[in-house]
Amino acid sequence: MRQPTRRTWWKTGVGLALTALMLFPVYWMINVSFTRDRDMRADPPHLFPVDGTLEGYRAVLDQQLPYLGTSLLVGLGTVALTVALAAPAGYALAKLRPAGGGALSFVLLVAQMIPGIIMAMGFYAIYLHLGVLNSVPGLILADSTIAVPFGVLIFTAFMSGIPEELMQAAVVDGAGRLRTFWSVVLPVSRNSIVTVSLFAFLWAWSDFVFASTLDGGGEHQPITLGIYQYIGNNNQQWNAIMATAVVASIPATILLVLAQRYVAAGVTAGAVKD
Repeated sequence: MRQPTRRTWWKTGVGLALTALMLFPVYWMINVSFTRDRDMRADPPHLFPVDGTLEGYRAVLDQQLPYLGTSLLVGLGTVALTVALAAPAGYALAKLRPAGGGALSFVLLVAQMIPGIIMAMGFYAIYLHLGVLNSVPGLILADSTIAVPFGVLIFTAFMSGIPEELMQAAVVDGAGRLRTFWSVVLPVSRNSIVTVSLFAFLWAWSDFVFASTLDGGGEHQPITLGIYQYIGNNNQQWNAIMATAVVASIPATILLVLAQRYVAAGVTAGAVKD
């Protein structure tokens, strides 16, 4: 009985060590955010903030709130557009089975392999012609092109597992395809909706390529550009830079903690068939 226990503790110890190693950059970011400017180059560096300061977080409140607000707006807009497009598409591929559905799924999979910088250059040429450069709606549309293919694949996998008996019962009750989708399919697809929404928000929240290419000169810029410009203008105030990074990480962390149960169910949906 002792040998399995020792093996379990050994595996747990290795797991904790690897976790600590991966989380150390996060800890160091928090540590530096509380460190005074004159202590930044201490040798050896302080593992804990000695005589900590809140100057970095004051700078965030004074300078970075507009960028955070823009990122929140872009993230929510990307979520709304992604779910509005991906959910009906996933329903069609999973239950209506249109001609060429397999080829379309393959195209969506290939679309996720296209580097973002290539897509950004294409968007730049189109937006320049349409006059929508440096705008929040343009950034929402660009970010959605990354999230929609992923969302369609997740919705398709999840909705394929919805029992046909449930669909037939809705038809017997007189529901058409649209009513069945709205009243039957969407309510039971909560896990996939949360999963797609979370990943769409995180992609939009952390996007830098589209933001720097399509919104670099706009009046309303996301937090990634706020941090980038802050580094360029104040490259000695590392506590303010790291404080901005910490504050920008809080929404994503909260969403991941709250939605992890739904994400686990949504991502694995369709992987196992009865």
